[in-house]
Amino acid sequence: MVKYEAISNEMRKRIQSEYYSSDQPIPVEQSLANEFGCSRVTMKKALDILVMEGLLYRKRGHGTFIIQSSIDDSTVNVISEESLGLSNTIKDQEVTSKVITFAIQFPSKEVARHLRIDMDTPVYHIIRLRIVANEPYVIEETYMPSNLIPGINDQVLHSSIYDHIQHKLELKMGGAHRKIRACKSEKLDWEHLDCKQDDPILEVEQTGFLITGIPFEYSFSRHRYDKFVFTSVMVNR
Repeated sequence: MVKYEAISNEMRKRIQSEYYSSDQPIPVEQSLANEFGCSRVTMKKALDILVMEGLLYRKRGHGTFIIQSSIDDSTVNVISEESLGLSNTIKDQEVTSKVITFAIQFPSKEVARHLRIDMDTPVYHIIRLRIVANEPYVIEETYMPSNLIPGINDQVLHSSIYDHIQHKLELKMGGAHRKIRACKSEKLDWEHLDCKQDDPILEVEQTGFLITGIPFEYSFSRHRYDKFVFTSVMVNR
């Protein structure tokens, strides 16, 4: 195992054991490099792994912080190294969108916390029904900072927001931190997903990060139970 991976493993253990306070930034890279007896470049590579995993995020001028939800053990969390979006996941079938809600508003305290923004920073609030081959698959409720992801309009909403981010804005997306839970279906699901009142829903709560570690998306995707299977691949480090 190379040194930066060993350091990353140790830092991961510290984060999960709450060795560092989640209310304050972790020690700066140079301080950690001195502690681990490595170069600052090696330390940065070790922390980059944890940023990509959704355990840490960097805030320019303020330091590197622990993402609180990454140490919440009350639910099963899945770390993904990619944020693909439905259009890129299902490439062999036509994916269309029906816009249910589109607004710019100030975020709630919870949304602001996940996006690491102030409550006076405007966000997009988007609810879309995603349709595959003329059949409803998933309802996506998404919050994005409008200053970080500008230019979302009706045309973007009816195609792929992720394509807009990557190709129009030329931003590189990093990893995502996800919580997957089973829920009871609700009124919106009955109306748009053709669910019965006793049908279960698979909900995915996600915080998506740019390659820089900045959160760009906080979302809830409610999937029909008969249309999705989630597979998690465990990698030993």
